[in-house]
Amino acid sequence: MKYEEIFARSFSQPDQKRFKLGALVACFVVVWCMCTVFRPYLDTLTVYPEVEKTTIVCDTSKRRCDTCKIKGDVRIKGNSSTIFVFSSHITNASMTIKPYARKGDESAMKSVTSFTIKLIQEEPETMLTCTKTHNVPAIVFSVGGYAGNNFHAFSDIIIPLYAASHEFNGEVKFVVTNSRSSWTSKFRELLDKLSRYEIIDIDHENEVNCFPSVIVGLGKEDTKELYTESVKDFTMFLRSSYSLERSTAINLTNSLTKKPLLLIVSRSKTRAFTNIKEVVHAAQESGFEVVVTEMNMNLTRVSRLVNSCDVMMGVHGAGLTNMVFLPENSVLIQVVPWGKMDWLANTCFGEPSKAMGLKYLEYKISQGESTLIDQYPLNHQVLVDPFSIQRKGWGVYKSIYLDKQNVTLNITSFQETLSKALEHLH
Repeated sequence: MKYEEIFARSFSQPDQKRFKLGALVACFVVVWCMCTVFRPYLDTLTVYPEVEKTTIVCDTSKRRCDTCKIKGDVRIKGNSSTIFVFSSHITNASMTIKPYARKGDESAMKSVTSFTIKLIQEEPETMLTCTKTHNVPAIVFSVGGYAGNNFHAFSDIIIPLYAASHEFNGEVKFVVTNSRSSWTSKFRELLDKLSRYEIIDIDHENEVNCFPSVIVGLGKEDTKELYTESVKDFTMFLRSSYSLERSTAINLTNSLTKKPLLLIVSRSKTRAFTNIKEVVHAAQESGFEVVVTEMNMNLTRVSRLVNSCDVMMGVHGAGLTNMVFLPENSVLIQVVPWGKMDWLANTCFGEPSKAMGLKYLEYKISQGESTLIDQYPLNHQVLVDPFSIQRKGWGVYKSIYLDKQNVTLNITSFQETLSKALEHLH
C-alpha cells in the first residue's frame, strides 16, 4: 500500500489540510533558525570558481610585448609581484612577464617589475586567503620604462590600455606597478574614464587581491606606434574625456574671413628652431594666426590648445604626440632633422597621423639647415653618411642627431610647405 493511501485513510480531509499547513510552517521556522544561528559564519566563507572555468591564454610571440589573459580563481599578493592561479586540471608551472610594451629594449625594461604567474594544482582551501575580493576584472600594467616621455606614455601605455579596457565600460580595476604619482596625476581624466575604481598600487600594499579574471600586460603591434585598430574611436574618446569642442578643422572654402590657427611646438634644449621669429613672420605672411608654445602645460590645457588649432608643426619629438587632440582634417607638419631618420619620422608620426584622419606634411631639412654643420667638418661621417652612425647603435645615433642638433629653417624653402598646409584646409 502506498504512503498516499495510508495518509488518506488515517485522516479526514480537513485534518489533512491542517497537517500540511502545520508542516509547511514548521519548515519555515527551521530554515529561519538555521539562518539566524549560522549567519555570522556565512560572511567568512570564500566562494571559489568552478575549476572548469579556469582558462589561461598567454602570448609571448610578439616582438614588443608579452600578455596573459586569465579567467578563474586569480589571486595577486601585494608587494610580491606574484599572481596565483588555482586549477586542478593544469600541472604546477610558472612563468614571468614584464607588463610593459617595450620587450627587447633593455634600457626601458630594466626599470619594469617582473611578475611571476604561478599555476597551482591544489585544493583552493590551501591557497592564500583573499583579503580583498573583487567582482570585476583587473588589468596589470607598469608605468616604468619610458613612461615619463609623452610619446611613450601614449604609445606604450595609454593607447594599449584603452584597447584592453574600453570594452568593460569602466567595470575594470587597474593594478599598477612601478607607479609614479606624477604620471597618474597627468593622465587622471583618462584613467577615470576607463575605470570607475581607484587604482591599486600593488607595490605598496600587503593585501591578497582576488579577481574573477586578470589581463597581465598590454598588447602592442610590433611595427606600429600610437596605434590601435580603432584609432579614430580613441581620438573621439580623448575629445569626450577632455570635453574638447572641435571635431573637425576649419574649412577655408566656407570661411572667407577667419584665419586658420597654426601651433608651432617649440623646444628649449635640443631640436629647437634657432630662427623662430622668422618662422612666425613667414607663417603670418602666408595667412595664419600663430601660437608658439612648449608642451609643458598640464594635459587638460594642452588638449584644449591643440584642439583649437588647424595646423600643428614642430621638429620630430615627443611634443608632436599631442596631435592626438587635433580635430579631424587638421594638418600636421613634421620637420625632420638631418640624419636619415625617414623611417623613424614616418613610424612615430607620419602613419599614425593619417590613421587619425589628419593631413600629413613632412619637411626634411637640408644639411645646411642643421646646426651640426657648426660642430663637425663638412666631410665628417655625421654629415655625409648618417647610416654609418646608425650602425653604431641607437645610443650613439641618438646622442648626435636627436640630442645635439637644432634647426635653422630656410624660410624660402619652407614657404612651400606652409602653402600646401593652406591647400589642405580647403
